[in-house]
Amino acid sequence: MGLAGLRIILVEPAGPINLGSIARVMKNFGLHHLVLVNPQCDPLSEEALKMAVHAKEILESAVLVTTLPEALQGCIRAIATTARVRDWETPLEAPRTALPWLLEAPDQPAALIFGREDRGLSNEELNYAQRFVRIPTHESYASLNLATAVGICCYELSQHAAPPATPTPRQTELAPLDLVETYYQQLESLLLDIGYLYPHTAASRMEKFRQLYNRAHLQTQEVAMLRGILRQIEWAMKNHREDEK
Repeated sequence: MGLAGLRIILVEPAGPINLGSIARVMKNFGLHHLVLVNPQCDPLSEEALKMAVHAKEILESAVLVTTLPEALQGCIRAIATTARVRDWETPLEAPRTALPWLLEAPDQPAALIFGREDRGLSNEELNYAQRFVRIPTHESYASLNLATAVGICCYELSQHAAPPATPTPRQTELAPLDLVETYYQQLESLLLDIGYLYPHTAASRMEKFRQLYNRAHLQTQEVAMLRGILRQIEWAMKNHREDEK
């Protein structure tokens, strides 16, 4: 899989010229897997195809989905790009520092996520990534064109592409993001049930849990263990309530 299988995910791209430019630069650096989340333009429009030049097949094979979780289905690692400085414990990293991590397990699906041209990714969307990249630009004009940002990241990725490695043993496999997301939903439901979370603050408190677990790089068997703990707690609570009747 490696570099060629790495997913470049664009959330609600609006410019067909940008899409064509992105397809072209992806092919320049050996990336081919483009995923579009709820695109706001036609990726096969005349403008997009003309700009793609000899990379039209990347637009033609692009996967269209409606939500970011769908785009990340099956992925083990995900990095999101953002231009905003956030009040998070998770640091913003430079592409050269963070992006090689996506290629450390070439047999496992990974993704690099880009936001909208005008406002990037929302806090909720950023929650689905494990690490965050900010491309350093001059303070006099910090805003980058989307295609330029993708091009910079594709170049950095191409410089760190490695030959196929020995598959990671199953017992040390990082957990798929959709499996971790199921755990988050189960955890939030339980914490609401016991009164640790309140509906009006649940989202912000769950962000802290996401940050904590993202730093841990959970493995598949660890998520299974955590979900087993939650199921046991739910079972104990149910039996306790029945005993009180």
